[in-house]
Amino acid sequence: MKIAIVCDVLGEENNGTTVAAMNLIRYLKGRNHDVRIVCPDEYRRGEPGYFIVPQLNIGPLNTYVKKVGVTIALSNDSILEAALVDADVIHIMTPFFLGKAALDYGREHGIPVTAGFHCQAENITSHIRLMNSTLVNNLTYKAMYHLVYQYVDAIHYPTQFIRDVFEAEVGSTPGYVISNGVNSRFVKTAAERPAQWKDRFIILFTGRYGKEKSHHVLIDAVAHSRHESIIQLVFAGEGPLHDEIKKHGEKLTFAPYLHFFSRDDMLHMINCADLYVHPAEVEIEAIACLEAISCGVVPVIADSPRSATKYFALGEKNLFHYNDPVSLSERIDYWIEHPKEKDECSLAYQGFTRRFEQERCMQEMETMILETIKKHSINQMTIQEQEK
Repeated sequence: MKIAIVCDVLGEENNGTTVAAMNLIRYLKGRNHDVRIVCPDEYRRGEPGYFIVPQLNIGPLNTYVKKVGVTIALSNDSILEAALVDADVIHIMTPFFLGKAALDYGREHGIPVTAGFHCQAENITSHIRLMNSTLVNNLTYKAMYHLVYQYVDAIHYPTQFIRDVFEAEVGSTPGYVISNGVNSRFVKTAAERPAQWKDRFIILFTGRYGKEKSHHVLIDAVAHSRHESIIQLVFAGEGPLHDEIKKHGEKLTFAPYLHFFSRDDMLHMINCADLYVHPAEVEIEAIACLEAISCGVVPVIADSPRSATKYFALGEKNLFHYNDPVSLSERIDYWIEHPKEKDECSLAYQGFTRRFEQERCMQEMETMILETIKKHSINQMTIQEQEK
């Protein structure tokens, strides 16, 4: 099959959407599909299968976008047509400028279109300081629907949670709930921690440095902990709030370590961690949390109503009340003071992530795409027969 993957944002694998896109691309190529990738990443020019469109120029906001760690695409008709002209199906990763243009092309030329749902309204509204406005978030979902999602043949939702959130605003959709999946390489292994951290209790959190990820809650929780003097925070990621998070953490005995890790280094860092804390208030899935669990690290997760990650908790000790540093500090202290129970919890999580195995999830994505092609073909034949 000729499958076009359209990515408004791709770039380095420093965010969940890019990781999901690259996992799908690699899997489909491995299945010998003809995969065409449309994206704005100039450094990929010349790579087989890549069609490079211009980057969106937004003047004075370019610096901010770069600080976020992404590149945004601007559609180009000739490049888009070269990639899509004989495609059997188009898969849109996000409902932005390039994705909308690809959708319009697909509708005009009778090509089935599927779309991923990787962007919560708050991921957008947090940049304009309206993350907590229910009205603005609901309007954002409605805009996504009216511009893109109402016209696609199938929608990929990483969790039932985000499907429920979206459909509560727009009604029923042709959806498939499929996890983005955890790579099989994320398993518990022996890892030598940095010498300077040998006697510290390492707490890891992986997430973009953005407001909705709530890094400050974890910093404040550690400051309130009875064991503050031995805790080393590690914030894996990058993003616009890097300097703010770094400054906020200066009050701790050991300043948080902020760093973007390669996938190999991330696996090593997870296996060095004593606890994984996910304080994010807004989250569609959080594969990063599942990766930590897969390596045997016990998680503590915010119980936010705007996060799907809370469903990864096996018990109340794996949850804390979101945006509440005191509640989180109580959980941290519990796990530090009860190492035997922590080991037992780690064992209890064995097998939990099997349902999220990446190979299985990518098989389901391929099935969704192939089913969509088949259904679209049947619908087209039905329409043609009715027109006779």
